[in-house]
Amino acid sequence: MTLHEDRPAPDWLGDVAAGVDAWTQGVRPAPVAPPPEDTAVQVPEADAEAVARKILLDQLTGQARSRKELSDKLAKKLVPDDVATRLLDRFEEVGLIDDEAFARLWVQSRQPGKGLARRALAQELRRKGIDDDTAREVLDEVDPADEEEAARVLVRKKLRTLSRVDDTTATRRLVGLLARKGYGSGMAFAIVREEMAAADRD
Repeated sequence: MTLHEDRPAPDWLGDVAAGVDAWTQGVRPAPVAPPPEDTAVQVPEADAEAVARKILLDQLTGQARSRKELSDKLAKKLVPDDVATRLLDRFEEVGLIDDEAFARLWVQSRQPGKGLARRALAQELRRKGIDDDTAREVLDEVDPADEEEAARVLVRKKLRTLSRVDDTTATRRLVGLLARKGYGSGMAFAIVREEMAAADRD
């Protein structure tokens, strides 16, 4: 049987894809769903304990922190509570977390450096999560003479900026300054009165 030369060639001739399409009358099979993911080769989730340990070590590098500060940091990073508690307990056992030592360092830096009275320091320690008994024990170590001297330094420094202010206004501002630093009103007024007298501003 010979091919008639005058018969036009099919449109799909020379195109395998078109030929198959013509043979199946344009009907294509439904797409095959991809095979299920092989769970055996999935990358495992990060070890929560290892992540938490790194967070704690990073936080403690070069700076002491209270247990509450570290606990809050772990919670912010979504570390499970049981993992956080277990690691915090372990860090306490080996002395990497020590709220009493932290409180003592905090007071030693804030009392002379910022001129804070024991009342203000107690509030700061409470915000840091230090329990009242520990805070009281540490604050009892503050020498009242050092506390008074810190207040006088604050007043003298501030008084130099109030040269153009009348004495009544200066007194009010100085007492307010000491009040914000945690000093009682009786002590604040006494120190301000004495320092203003020493500066010939009685």
